[in-house]
Amino acid sequence: MTTVFEVRDLSLGYPNKVLFEHLSFDIQAGRTLAVLGANGSGKSTFVKMMLNLMKPLSGGLNWPAGRPREIGYLAQMAEFDSRFPIRVRDLAAMGAWGGFGMRRRLDRAAQDRVSAALAEAGVLSIADQPIHTLSGGQLQRTLFARVIMQNAPLILLDEPFAAVDQSTEAHLLAIIDRWRNEGRAVVLVVHDLSSVLDHCTDALLLGGGRATHGAVDDVLTPENLIGQKYMSESQASWMFRSAASTTPEGAEHV
Repeated sequence: MTTVFEVRDLSLGYPNKVLFEHLSFDIQAGRTLAVLGANGSGKSTFVKMMLNLMKPLSGGLNWPAGRPREIGYLAQMAEFDSRFPIRVRDLAAMGAWGGFGMRRRLDRAAQDRVSAALAEAGVLSIADQPIHTLSGGQLQRTLFARVIMQNAPLILLDEPFAAVDQSTEAHLLAIIDRWRNEGRAVVLVVHDLSSVLDHCTDALLLGGGRATHGAVDDVLTPENLIGQKYMSESQASWMFRSAASTTPEGAEHV
């Protein structure tokens, strides 16, 4: 399987605070990495480092096949100004500017691509609506349509399910599953342990000055979650006891 990028001996933080040190792992095509941690553990900082928006303290990324010309990126909702005077279809079309250019009118084929992306995201019916009229879920669907238009081999999503309902979350997770099945690599920053993790192949847990990477079930253990200050002992005890109680009799606990 093709390696999209390699993290090598990465130390990340700021002059007065080290978030973690000496992290190494690979991300391959067709894998989805969940990045978790308490507030301030370095989740968004890790994404910014991947986008080359900040420099690591040491180490960094290797791109075996070269850095992709296009990286799909969806920032946290709080970083997006929904007052910008633009329609839903125009916001989605912005994802294609790398291929079409800002000043060039989209031809019919490009317009059809925009409509297809809006349809997949579930917002084609409001394509001509200004974005300041959208609900949080509608805006996030539109931003997903913009990422679809980027058609990138690597996709970075920073807390994409904040302030959306369960129906929207399920719809967007189906898009993420399609990306993975197409052989794209997805890095997904999530705030809490949820059904989102059922759609991820790998996990990176940050916190307590450490970074732990591996398969989801191997990383998200009570010992790691407590030791890396993601949750208290009582929270971990309750969560894993509840999970065990819902496992059907005779089924294997994972």
